[in-house]
Amino acid sequence: MSFINSLINKFESSPFKQSFQASLIKLLPTKPIYAHCDIPCGIYDPHNAQLASQTVLKMVQKIKELPEDDRNNFVRMVMTKEEHAEICKREILILWTDYFKSEHLEKFPDLHDLVWKTTKLCSENKRSIDEKLAKDLIESVDQIAEIFNSTKK
Repeated sequence: MSFINSLINKFESSPFKQSFQASLIKLLPTKPIYAHCDIPCGIYDPHNAQLASQTVLKMVQKIKELPEDDRNNFVRMVMTKEEHAEICKREILILWTDYFKSEHLEKFPDLHDLVWKTTKLCSENKRSIDEKLAKDLIESVDQIAEIFNSTKK
């Protein structure tokens, strides 16, 4: 990016600067990015992760109840299960990277391992239809939620 900035700066006093910038922007590949804000907004909550983990379990249970020839609902439920496992992982990682601080790790030394195992459980739940794994995910997310809630007191 510094190369681009140096090119733009060469045109600093030139009337072609805006035209050059507009042309350069059109030539460079772009894609949208999405993230929770990097401003310390204080709006963090494990509720979305908990809801997503519960949805994973519900989809596993519903999939197991389906008749074998109901492919349409099978596919839809698997997609929903996988989507919510990914939502759960994203929400846990937001808490991990944006909310939890070093003082939380001092107070809860197992937090790092718990987050790591929880995100791995999210991936395992995407790959399988296993009620025990789904229940383990809920339990793990609930433990993180308990830790989160205790830091808010």
